[in-house]
Amino acid sequence: MHRRHRRLRTGLASLASALLIAGAATAGAQAASAPAPATQPAKGTEATEFQQVTLAKGVEEMGEPMTMAVLPDRSVLHTAREGTLRLTDAKGNTKVAGTLDVYNHDEEGLQGVGVDPKFTKNRFVYLYYAPPLDTPSTDAPDSGTAEDFEKFEGVNRLARFVLKEDGTLDKASEKKILDVPANRGTCCHVGGDIAFDSKGNLLLSTGDDSNPFQSDGFTPIDDRADRNPAFDARRSAGNTNDLRGKVLRIKVKKDGSYSVPKGNLFKKGTDKTRPEIYAMGFRNPFRMTVDKKTDTVYVGDYGPDAGAADPDRGPAGQVEFNRVTKAGNFGWPYCTGDNDAYTDYDFATGTSGEKFDCAAPKNTSARNTGLTDLPPAHAAWIPYDGPSVPEFGEGSESPMGGPVYRYDAKNDNPAKFPESFDGDFFAGEFGRQWIKRIEQGEDGEVTKINDFPWTGTQVMDMDFGPDGALYVLDYGTGYFNGDENSALYRIENASEGHSPLVEAGSDVSDGQAPLEVAFTSEASDEDGDELTLSWDFGDGATSTEANPTHTYEENGTYTATVTAEDGTGRTGSASVHVTVGNTAPTVELKLPADGQPFTFGDEIPFQVQVTDPEETEIDCSKVEVNYILGHDSHGHPMTSAKGCEGTLKTQADGEHDPNANIFGVIDASYTDSGANGQPPLTSHGQSILQPKHRQAEHFTTSADGVTAGSAEGAEGGKAVTGAQNGQWIAYDPYAPAGVSKLTARVAGKADGAIEVRANAPDGPVLGTAKVTATDGWSEVSTGISGVPEGADKLYLVFTGGEGALFDLDSFTVTTG
Repeated sequence: MHRRHRRLRTGLASLASALLIAGAATAGAQAASAPAPATQPAKGTEATEFQQVTLAKGVEEMGEPMTMAVLPDRSVLHTAREGTLRLTDAKGNTKVAGTLDVYNHDEEGLQGVGVDPKFTKNRFVYLYYAPPLDTPSTDAPDSGTAEDFEKFEGVNRLARFVLKEDGTLDKASEKKILDVPANRGTCCHVGGDIAFDSKGNLLLSTGDDSNPFQSDGFTPIDDRADRNPAFDARRSAGNTNDLRGKVLRIKVKKDGSYSVPKGNLFKKGTDKTRPEIYAMGFRNPFRMTVDKKTDTVYVGDYGPDAGAADPDRGPAGQVEFNRVTKAGNFGWPYCTGDNDAYTDYDFATGTSGEKFDCAAPKNTSARNTGLTDLPPAHAAWIPYDGPSVPEFGEGSESPMGGPVYRYDAKNDNPAKFPESFDGDFFAGEFGRQWIKRIEQGEDGEVTKINDFPWTGTQVMDMDFGPDGALYVLDYGTGYFNGDENSALYRIENASEGHSPLVEAGSDVSDGQAPLEVAFTSEASDEDGDELTLSWDFGDGATSTEANPTHTYEENGTYTATVTAEDGTGRTGSASVHVTVGNTAPTVELKLPADGQPFTFGDEIPFQVQVTDPEETEIDCSKVEVNYILGHDSHGHPMTSAKGCEGTLKTQADGEHDPNANIFGVIDASYTDSGANGQPPLTSHGQSILQPKHRQAEHFTTSADGVTAGSAEGAEGGKAVTGAQNGQWIAYDPYAPAGVSKLTARVAGKADGAIEVRANAPDGPVLGTAKVTATDGWSEVSTGISGVPEGADKLYLVFTGGEGALFDLDSFTVTTG
């Protein structure tokens, strides 16, 4: 099977609650980087229980989740990159509010959504998106002439719309507010979050629109005339006359024009500046919120990926939670973290100059259209990398910002968080998959970092609603498309009682009429209340069975909802979407194999097979194939092609540490034409490409007792340590077909061996590498043969005597 998330459609979406206990694990700190042992429970957590209520879940209801905004009636608007705006009401019913045509090369598409402070009167909502324009669909060249680059000049647009009373977007009401320039056809960093302060000013975060993949994980400041402008972040984030890499602050007027409030970084009329800039010097301020009590702006800013500091280039990669209390410069691309300075670097000669002065940075780029002398750089509020903040754990570094909670005594909704949480910042982390509650003093001093209960996956966006509950957008675990884990949650104070937990599913979710669907449901209640179930199939028919079967006789798009009632007035519900009259296509990647080994820079042949019952001929021009650079649990879109077969050029990765957990993803998608009056449906096929040289510690699963930790002399400083007889590590997917040799880098403590097996720890032995006791690191190899057809998992099984046998640093496979 060469598919991953083959159809990316799900029949599971639930308005469900999971019991969450706050304060189960807390840690105290005088500052974020200097923790002290916790001796008392976190404030307000002793008797507070929370429940995580699922409002929407799965691709049908989420798409690829980007941002969200909570409306005054507790409904939630949420965006998907491909251009869809959805509306989920407080009961968990989701519908499409509207769809925008967007340019979606690399990270572009529909990004942010914001709600006007006077929404109940004017129904205004704001969207940040990439209009199609006439931009070529191809990749922009890395090198060329100004004329070559000019055709890829585009914009990301902030626009205002009216959301009609029926919850649909009035596209004809669009008012263009602001265009932010973009160099299209290359990756990365759009930003795109929208927020409002207490005075009704609109704030917009924008990314540096710069390609980080040819600067070795350090600062991208290549201003050579024949290079794509996207390789120089000084033209954007470091440019006082450019809107990129900034937090912008404006006051939008009724007619769609805007004024600039006092207190921004540059006064209106200042030469070579843009007055809209409130804060500058950001790389990718992907998430941003405003504490309306103080108007402090909280920003999660993604940083570069250098694995280690280089005295000739600059600091190791790190990321930031920033706290903006006044207009200022936050350093990028000159300084990062705690004002750690980069070194000026000549990309033409490969020579380093002087370190940048964070107190008085100068922009000397040939592409700079702004001031040379920049405002001094502010240090980050909470910078972190690796385990530098112990309470944050370890893993990838992906700060998703978060909101500050403000207690409202007049709010009588039992879902509101306790008063003791007032003023706390709720930080979200995408890759590490956590939410932390950060206590702070009035001046922002971090006093304690607490765990907060969270059972979802990758946090994408968060905000508090008018009910005082925390709303969380969960990206899921896909790569540039949603999956079955993509979701919208509401985390409520459940100290006064819990709502029922309900899940629903079906054996099919689309097909031709008459369509027989077997539904399933599971319901439970944390309080032990007896539950009553009822189904509404969306066509007028109902059932009180837990797992009914229903036949849809007419074409249409239906929402089947099961509701559980606990006898106290609390309910939980779950929905399944069913399309009758159109069948989703099946997309299968015949090539490359899922888990195929490769080397960055390889040309990868692809072959896509699409079948669709309603389409006798498949239009291969509608098949889109993307190469994505995977890094831990997220990805960067790099290049794309159209067609059922062809070749994708994978790009050498010059941004991430070569010892990082990086890999390739090939994603193929096809959208059918719809049928019988029903809307088009999209399906995906996906294959993972595994680097031929793999760090051992990046295994997918392992036997009990396997440890990965620091090891002197290991690549990247880490290895699988103290391997013992019978233990194993596995890589999934990993297709060993075509592999002829495996070489492992080991430090032997005693004689032993590494058995290479397919599919399981007791699967067929493909080869055995003997390990002997050594004083340091050495390489051992084995030939590979006897690979069973279709093998898609690689197991390394350790054998030998008692005790620790050896450390395993990495392995390399040879093909052909």
